[in-house]
Amino acid sequence: MEAILKKEFTLDKALLRVLATATFVILTALSAFVRIPLPFSPVPVTLQTMFVLLAGACLGPGLGAASQLSYILLGVGGLPIFTNAGYGLSYLLGPTGGYLAGFVLAGIFIGKCIQYAGKKFIHTFALFCLADLLLSSCGMVWLKTLLGISVQKSFLIGFLPFLPGDLFKAFFAALFYFKMKPRVKKMFGV
Repeated sequence: MEAILKKEFTLDKALLRVLATATFVILTALSAFVRIPLPFSPVPVTLQTMFVLLAGACLGPGLGAASQLSYILLGVGGLPIFTNAGYGLSYLLGPTGGYLAGFVLAGIFIGKCIQYAGKKFIHTFALFCLADLLLSSCGMVWLKTLLGISVQKSFLIGFLPFLPGDLFKAFFAALFYFKMKPRVKKMFGV
């Protein structure tokens, strides 16, 4: 009887992981529609980075990255879930492509490093900021390459304008994670 109960719990944990991964795909997609266009940049401000950071922290590096990769593949596959209801491979190769790649890398980074944040909120927040820095840097480098502009110009249109909002989103994502950390550890072992 005990073996059966343990097996059911294991199946429940596996199902929970699948559902949580799907939830972060949906949250990332929905948050793409919370956007503020910037007149001087081809990239809008969105709410997505908050859920990218939470996906990595809550699900770990594998599932956190898988949730973001699934989001990208669904959009490339034709679902209009990118910012401004965009979809397709051309969207991935457009100005936001580097940020989308950064979603996956940030998920891996924070998933691997969250264990080192310890019991202090400031450490968790700093880690979320570092992951966001990685994500934004990917976007900035892609903009430089795609548009053939200087590093300074790509910094000015692809990094600097997003910094205040990214700090805000990293703060609230870290706060949410920090408060939910005991539950996350219990549910996912992260």
